[in-house]
Amino acid sequence: MGKATAKRYQDDEVRTFIAAERQELADLLDGLSPARWDEPSLCAGWRVREVAAHMSMGFRLSLPAMAGELVRARGNLHRMTDRVARGDAAARSTVELAAFLREGAHHPWTPPVGGLQAALGHDVVHGLDITVALGHERRVPEDRLRVVLDGIRPSGLRFFGADLGGVRLCADDLDWSYGSGLPLYGAAQDLLLLAFGRRLPPGRLRGEASGRFTTV
Repeated sequence: MGKATAKRYQDDEVRTFIAAERQELADLLDGLSPARWDEPSLCAGWRVREVAAHMSMGFRLSLPAMAGELVRARGNLHRMTDRVARGDAAARSTVELAAFLREGAHHPWTPPVGGLQAALGHDVVHGLDITVALGHERRVPEDRLRVVLDGIRPSGLRFFGADLGGVRLCADDLDWSYGSGLPLYGAAQDLLLLAFGRRLPPGRLRGEASGRFTTV
């Protein structure tokens, strides 16, 4: 399906990437004005503050608390995460939300599926949900980005509701592509967002199919 790198990542290496990503994003969040925290992110229905709250949920909720929230959401994971993010965003200050991410930089949390690679992907993608929406020029370091790009799988596309049928993602800043069909060009980190079901602001993609993945 795609062109993957031959590199195999060691767990300690990925943990280092995760910690650095969380610390850098916490610093970025600390530098936002109050108004920017209330701007929309690329996560549909979430402002920057809901995304930031969600990013540290796995550090702060114990397994029993997480299970209880899932029961209250009648087993729907998406409904559960949305409810918790909105509640935490309302209850916590922006200073606290950034601090949770920094203090959890070395927390061993991983998503239910995908291990450390998925944990890094969680941080990278949600960081981009914030920075791309705000027009911030932050670039995810290539070594971290490649770990996440190499983890793209059809099962993940289905989980995030990403429809890449008939297109081939072609990075114009890295030697990387994924899929088959009409070529769609853009920065690798922007193309990564498409694999997680996001739509991008205008002007970030090139190709006949770009309109499918661009916000109006």
